[in-house]
Amino acid sequence: MNLNEIGARAKKAQVFLAKMNCTQKNELLIKCADDLVKNAAGLIKANDIDMENGRKNNMSQGLLDRLCLTEERISGMAEGLKQLAALPDPVGEVTGMVKRPNGLMIGKKRVPMGVIGIIYEARPNVTADAFGLCFKTSNAVILKGGSDAINSTKAIVDCIRRSLEEASLPVDAVQLITDTNRETTKEFMRLTEYVDLLIPRGGAGLIRTVVENSTIPVIETGTGNCHIFVDESADLDMAADIIINAKTQRVGVCNACESLVVHEKIADKLLPALSAKLREKNVELRADDKAFGYTKDAVHASEEDWGKEYLDYILSIKTVSSVDEAIEHINKYNTGHSEAIVTKDYFNAQKFLEEVDAAAVYANASTRFTDGFEFGLGAEIGISTQKLHARGPMGLEALTTTKYIIYGDGQIRS
Repeated sequence: MNLNEIGARAKKAQVFLAKMNCTQKNELLIKCADDLVKNAAGLIKANDIDMENGRKNNMSQGLLDRLCLTEERISGMAEGLKQLAALPDPVGEVTGMVKRPNGLMIGKKRVPMGVIGIIYEARPNVTADAFGLCFKTSNAVILKGGSDAINSTKAIVDCIRRSLEEASLPVDAVQLITDTNRETTKEFMRLTEYVDLLIPRGGAGLIRTVVENSTIPVIETGTGNCHIFVDESADLDMAADIIINAKTQRVGVCNACESLVVHEKIADKLLPALSAKLREKNVELRADDKAFGYTKDAVHASEEDWGKEYLDYILSIKTVSSVDEAIEHINKYNTGHSEAIVTKDYFNAQKFLEEVDAAAVYANASTRFTDGFEFGLGAEIGISTQKLHARGPMGLEALTTTKYIIYGDGQIRS
């Protein structure tokens, strides 16, 4: 099937979706969730092929972790769909209705975007999340997964399309482009006649390619050079727990900590014990000159390390003399994703929250919480690191737009 046919089918399906009520959509999401769990064995079998190919291709441990499907992760995907079903449907909401002096009633109504395209890498869970969010908001979705996860992605899409067919709903509410050729991907980025919004999910290279080549409006997501700053007043045990969680719980995700910033007054107290714990987790440390002396087996950091999203068991360490220097360093090198401070000082916490420029800014918590599921959005289509239209985890409302609706009783303009 060529891309124009895929686009035309998506447009046709979206017209149907726009007429569905919330109850119908919720029933289908619950059915899809149950069907994913019922078919877990088949999904894992397909994923095993991708995992084996990934190992043969020397895929990093972090990316293999992103690629892996387990019964627990499939249950998590299903739970995300059920959470979406339980959330209010933003489509149709009317806000800001005001009466003008001439008697016109003018308000805004929330409506679907239309057809949404998602280009993503080795992340099978994105498939179910993207479908669920788009379906709940009456958008059709066209998926373009990476070759590394093609078997897993196809198995999930096939399962969802069977659920749609069994419910007598348009199966083209979700479609997968199975051709993994780069030229096909670039052609997809120019499908302006059919696709209303394009969202890339992946590393910096993928996002840059989409932004530079797409003629469809793009929302940038995902790249995460996330920092944790340990202030001089911090509870060091709390800091160590937060850092280890943010760095090692899942290294291949965009909200993992990639850089540690430490106040120089507590570096000698924090870093020796922390570096030992991180070594137990096989984390390589890349430290500046001051931190180097407190971190056994560390290597010297380069300028490149400060701006690096590793997606691996690597952590850079920078020492600073004040909260102001920490904020300046973070704002220079971050990617606008998630940043955290660990401190007992209320004023430093507030200063950090106010002045750090990122989609999510934390005081005394792990950056790993920047996630649609954790934020109560049910799931996310991605984490926007830009400032127009949407920022941070993108849930249901971010996949809608508005139109003005105007009620009159015969007014004409003089």
